[in-house]
Parts: sequence; structure tokens; C-alpha cells
Amino acid sequence: MASKNNIGQRRLVVGAHYGVKDWLAQRVTAIVMVVYTLILLGTFLTAQNFTYEGWAALFSRQWFKLFSAVTFFGLFYHVWVGMRDIWMDYVKNAGIKLALQFITVLLLVAYAVWTVQILWSV
Repeated sequence: MASKNNIGQRRLVVGAHYGVKDWLAQRVTAIVMVVYTLILLGTFLTAQNFTYEGWAALFSRQWFKLFSAVTFFGLFYHVWVGMRDIWMDYVKNAGIKLALQFITVLLLVAYAVWTVQILWSV
């Protein structure tokens, strides 16, 4: 009978370490965003040609486009984990929770497509 009530040593544990991956991903994406911000700030502070042409030259470099894309995709994943946790913790109605998560995903995908369009149009 002890195995049916799920108490004691025979307790069925599911979802162990469920949040560790997302917690670690948020820390890694935060570090990437900080490094990107520092590089952008350093470029801004040391630039002598700080005009549209200077910014266009910076963003025309392939490595900077890729670094920007990786940073923004990291930002979008960071936002997804945070918003998903907010919806899961504070919205009790399952239908509303699912709708909010769906809207969040749609917006983040749209933002990702828009980011690629902007980065590769320079």
C-alpha cells in the first residue's frame, strides 16, 4: 500500500532538475548580452566616425551580424523562459495560461524574423 500513495522511499519523482537547464540558459544568455553590450559600448565610446555610415560599416561585418543575431536569439530565449515562468506561476486558468504562452511564442518568433531581416538588410 505504501507504493500507491507515493510516500517514502518508493516515491515516484518526476521532473527532477527540470529548471536547472533553463536557469543555466538564462545565465549564459545574460553573459552573452553583457559581452555584446560592452562591445557595443566600447565601439560607441571609441568611434571617431559616429554617423549612420559608421554604424552601417559596423553592422556590415559578417562576424558582427552573427554576434548580433546570436545575442538577440539569446535574448528571445531569455525572455521566453522568464515569461513562461511568470505565466505558469501567476495565471491559474489553464486556457488563459496557454493563450498567453502561445501569444508570447508568436511575438518572439515574429521578433526573431524581424531581427534577421534588419541585420541582413544592412
